[in-house]
Amino acid sequence: MCYDVIILGSGPAGLSAAIYAERARLRTLIIEEKPLSGGQILDTYEVDNYPGLPGITGFELGQKFRAHVDKFKTEIVNSQVKSIELNGDKKTVVTEKGTYEAKTLILAMGATHRKLGIPGEEKLLGMGVSYCATCDGAFFRGKTVAVAGGGDVALEDALFLARGCEKVYLIHRRDEFRGARILQEKVKETPNIELVLSCNVTEIRGEGQVSSVLVHDKKTESDRELEVQGIFIAAGTEPNIALVKGLLEQDERGYILAGEDTRTSVEGVFAAGDVRAKQLRQVITAAADGANAVTSVEQYIR
Repeated sequence: MCYDVIILGSGPAGLSAAIYAERARLRTLIIEEKPLSGGQILDTYEVDNYPGLPGITGFELGQKFRAHVDKFKTEIVNSQVKSIELNGDKKTVVTEKGTYEAKTLILAMGATHRKLGIPGEEKLLGMGVSYCATCDGAFFRGKTVAVAGGGDVALEDALFLARGCEKVYLIHRRDEFRGARILQEKVKETPNIELVLSCNVTEIRGEGQVSSVLVHDKKTESDRELEVQGIFIAAGTEPNIALVKGLLEQDERGYILAGEDTRTSVEGVFAAGDVRAKQLRQVITAAADGANAVTSVEQYIR
């Protein structure tokens, strides 16, 4: 059997694409490696910026997306993908459970936040540990938080959080930031941002909620404990593109080059969600990508 479209991934982009594909009466298959749908939002305790559903947990939102797809009885295969063939009119996906073919392929594998890999990071995820200031920052209004990182995202996160938080510690392992000069200037001019330079975060502490972070000063070889209610880790993200690396055009960071229509450099292959090179990676933009991808799929098939 040849499907009209195979969707790789079942985060917001993949599930949105499935909904639009079913409404377009396309023969659709989702292939997902993980047992639960939802993608990165499953790691977010609360989502407060998705329209119409303020304060919903990431798990609940992921389940709502999946329930919408299940209403259409979309075929879903849970399996590890071993390889992908993109050449020719048919796209082939080889999994541990079998080989599947389709006229088109939507890549919605998402991205993975780079972890610090320190004690307390996994244990307190969603309980003060966050990788998205714009997603979770509102929950820390009036509180003291830390940001770990030194690039544009870390600087922007610190400025964003400083608008509502009492104090923001900006922790960077080097003595100079990598981010844009104008952002550095703004950070240094913001009175409630304290720079903690040449320091590594070595531990996140707390019982059921972040209460402090331990930092190691590389110059003095001393440790310092900062009392915070949350820490935002801005060490960057990595697109989950191992399966298609080198098969289509990507930017210098590995994100797949595709416009708002989600068309990639390979005919019949589309990229949606966090795997795509774009300005903003949020649930709402991922869902929009899924819808755009199916519109492009329909045009391609016609």
